[in-house]
Amino acid sequence: MNNQENAIIVKNLSKSFRLPHEKISGVKQGVIKLFSGERGFEEQKVLKNISFEIKKGEFFGIVGRNGSGKSTLLKILAGIYAPDSGDIAVLGSLTPFIELGVGFNPELSGRENVFLNGALLGFSRKEMTNMYNEIVEFAELEKFMDQKLKNYSSGMQVRLAFSIAIQAKSDILLIDEVLAVGDSAFQQKCFDYFQTLKKGGRTVVLVSHDRNSLERFCDRGVLIDNGEITSFGSIKQVLREYSEVVLGQISNSPQEEVKQGPSISKNYVEIKKTQVLNHDKVPQRKFNYGEKIFVEVSLKARKDIHNPIAGITVWEKHTQRALLATNTLIEENKSLSSLKKGDEITISLELPNNFNDGEFIIEPAIANESATVFYDQVPNANSFIISGSNNPHSLLSSENKLKIEIIR
Repeated sequence: MNNQENAIIVKNLSKSFRLPHEKISGVKQGVIKLFSGERGFEEQKVLKNISFEIKKGEFFGIVGRNGSGKSTLLKILAGIYAPDSGDIAVLGSLTPFIELGVGFNPELSGRENVFLNGALLGFSRKEMTNMYNEIVEFAELEKFMDQKLKNYSSGMQVRLAFSIAIQAKSDILLIDEVLAVGDSAFQQKCFDYFQTLKKGGRTVVLVSHDRNSLERFCDRGVLIDNGEITSFGSIKQVLREYSEVVLGQISNSPQEEVKQGPSISKNYVEIKKTQVLNHDKVPQRKFNYGEKIFVEVSLKARKDIHNPIAGITVWEKHTQRALLATNTLIEENKSLSSLKKGDEITISLELPNNFNDGEFIIEPAIANESATVFYDQVPNANSFIISGSNNPHSLLSSENKLKIEIIR
């Protein structure tokens, strides 16, 4: 593939950081360590000889666990970090949506920070004046623009920064987890903006843990694990292999699992039953479009557990597309109460039924409060069938009602 077809080319890229073992308290101690030959740091390889190309006009996803090297890669592409070795070619103007709000002054008002941040992006004051109303309207902060920024919540600050950054008309956008803030209405505005970018043929590199967003917008992607590319190709393929990395690592020791990352252990909690029910709470498999659907997941604690998180994913059977992924932390903004050995819990999830015709698979899971250990997960726990739909898109309403009932 020649350079005219590519927006970004990465060849044999590597990056390391030095991690100090201990703090050096003075020049004398530093000199002693230097001449004693003792290393006061550890070399951590974050990216290891990675190569890939991103085509012009495509949405490209970068996927991986926390600490895998995704954000480091994005910062190298943005020119924030320099690589230790390898070559990068960025063929076009570029705007990074990384650590939005860097350059904001907390002692200035929101209005003043709009012009300050715009200047950092290269806009003149006249250009920012013309854009101002559009920025404020998109950020939904009309009532707060004359308040000092230090009185804004972190979410408000990121919304303002995002609304400024999207004014840049660059060829390439680098976006790092910006959709993690804001309510569902603001996130929908961001999705609409992404659709506009996609239709306009802009190149977007998206780092996210949101499987639905990646699948909805991205054409291709890479999976980075331990600093190496372990999958490169269609986004469905990459996400499928990402699921295997996150959920497929099983260790004999739960203590080791916490250190190594997400894994599965049934020693603490077990998913006993997953039912699909109608509005009368009677088991049912086939539903007409619009009928209420309830999913109930029954769990049993095998040991005392502190604040676990429980949730489900709903997949379309044939395309393997995830249509819904939710959990008690997202819906209730808190984890479940602590469980004692022998406690039983039923989690009831009401699905507003606007699925397309087809068969849908339910995958429940329960994890510890930091989601580093999956206590149990059942990939094909149950399923349901929808018929009679006139809906052209397989989408779900955002008004999912999650109700938790604890049975002792």
